[in-house]
Amino acid sequence: MSELILHIGNKNYSSWSFRPWIAMTGCGIDFEERLIPFDFPGGNQAIRAVSPTGRVPLLEHGEIKVWESLAIIEYVAELYPDAGLWPRASDDRAVARSICMEMLSGFSALRGACPMNMRRPRRSIDLPDGVMQDVARITAIWREMRTRSGGPFLFGAFSAADAMFAPVVNRFDIYGLVDDADTVAYMDAMKAHPAWRKWLASALEESWIVEEDEA
Repeated sequence: MSELILHIGNKNYSSWSFRPWIAMTGCGIDFEERLIPFDFPGGNQAIRAVSPTGRVPLLEHGEIKVWESLAIIEYVAELYPDAGLWPRASDDRAVARSICMEMLSGFSALRGACPMNMRRPRRSIDLPDGVMQDVARITAIWREMRTRSGGPFLFGAFSAADAMFAPVVNRFDIYGLVDDADTVAYMDAMKAHPAWRKWLASALEESWIVEEDEA
């Protein structure tokens, strides 16, 4: 099998890169990581040299290029069906894909107002309309999934669903958006995962500053 190469952006800020990276790392899938920083005015042309969209993440597998976080996860899950990227039960897989698509297409108020920032000190900001409605919906998803699975992750074991919500865990934490015990317990489980800790350690070593993501 050809080697998997995952092109990602700055670990401190790139929420979409974080998703396939933590999914693959957390499920024990080997790949080569190539980080292309995006702290250049107007973007980094090195990204456009490898990505048809001019954005990361992008997965290369031989002659194949796959972009968009969830598409990357789905492709890798087909290559490694026993890695546990998706839950084993068909009904759980359907629900997992549903909440991943909801994450992909929704929660624009939260994402717009509260950028992911792994090294940001924890403090609140003034929130525009819609953010707390997004927070309420996400915490309801997490509570429902963990209640039906028994936790500690959304479907029991760590999966792609947790990976898709991983940047939200950071957002809830650094902006002080939640304090209920069930939500905090899930966030603690995520932040204790070895893959999370590995990404965080690298993010804290970065020197790049992207002003628009320093909310």
